[in-house]
Amino acid sequence: MVAFIISVRKISFVNEKGGSGKTTLTINIGAYIASRGKKVLILDMDPQGHIGKSLGLDVKKIDDTIFDALVNEDLKLTDVIRKTSLKNLDIAPSNKFLTDFVINVASHEDRHLKLTKKIDQLNGYDYLLIDCPPSLGLLTVNILLAVTEVIIPVSLTFLALDGCAEIVDTVRTIKRNFAKNDLDITMVVPTFYRNTNMANAILEKLRTYFGNRVSDTIIKFDVKIDQSQSFGKTIYEFAPDSTGAKMMGELAKEVMAIGEGRLKPN
Repeated sequence: MVAFIISVRKISFVNEKGGSGKTTLTINIGAYIASRGKKVLILDMDPQGHIGKSLGLDVKKIDDTIFDALVNEDLKLTDVIRKTSLKNLDIAPSNKFLTDFVINVASHEDRHLKLTKKIDQLNGYDYLLIDCPPSLGLLTVNILLAVTEVIIPVSLTFLALDGCAEIVDTVRTIKRNFAKNDLDITMVVPTFYRNTNMANAILEKLRTYFGNRVSDTIIKFDVKIDQSQSFGKTIYEFAPDSTGAKMMGELAKEVMAIGEGRLKPN
């Protein structure tokens, strides 16, 4: 893995196919890092608004969301950020109106940099974690230009490798077309693992291609994780002694270790 020594970690959780667990990872990794005294902001860039929903917010009733901050030059990200019940963890929520982002900015010359410009105004956070939409488009391009790290959750299913290959190509294209040389895939996280021949074969292929960028922690299916989101809580609040909480905590430690230079460059 690549070691980063920077003041603010800007990490996107990307998978162009739904059902990979990216929202679950974003929330619970963010919550764990916040519990270790780091100031964390989660940006929900998915129009489904699952970050807010999973933390107990009724996103349909929110007036100002990240969409408003992106399309309104007079509105700052700080104007739409909301505190959560957890110390050090804030979120910028979204809802279905984020689907109108492209329509609103399509004619703007800086349409690819809307998120970058808003993030550049922020101060006081150690980590910015971004939950991406499950598709490639202008929103995802904005995200990849605003961050330096990409974490890819990969559900160990038949089409997983195709989706992962698409993300690798997307990152390469962004780096080439926008001279975004500081963008890297820093971690690939196997999710929804079950001990089957297919899952083990996919896991082996991931390790062959990505090497030590594949996380040591493998996220197995755990019903407590799903239940925690249905109650609007993180896994640490809902079932702190569960297998799911232990897995998420170990994975969060790996993410933190990248920034602390404890991992060898790949």
